Amino acid sequence: QVQLVESGGGLVQAGGSLRVSCAASGRAFSNYAMGWFRQAPGKEREFVAAASRSGGSTNYADSVKGRFTISRDNAKNTGYLQMNFLKPEDTAVYYCAAAPRASIGVVVTTSGGYAYWGQGTQVTVSS
Repeated sequence: QVQLVESGGGLVQAGGSLRVSCAASGRAFSNYAMGWFRQAPGKEREFVAAASRSGGSTNYADSVKGRFTISRDNAKNTGYLQMNFLKPEDTAVYYCAAAPRASIGVVVTTSGGYAYWGQGTQVTVSS
């Protein structure tokens, strides 16, 4: 199995940028497809972005497409979410997740496809 720890959250003004990271330990990170989800107060957890095991295939929620970029460095067992042009509605706790049964090249966009989750990191965007 794999353990995930997010970092890099914080407070940023609207229009600014932030990069959150997901450090994986345990089994090699390259064995897992990865994803980022977020949950705002009073709302359900929602999909943000996903990457295949190599990072060669990616998928984004419409709300972040063109502003966020998911990437991963399997040699460092770390995943990233670069967030640009942030909006107040991006305020949420951001979670990374790992999917153990994804085939090479496959991205997983539903939370049910993920078996491992980090504890989350808070991102707050002020207007």
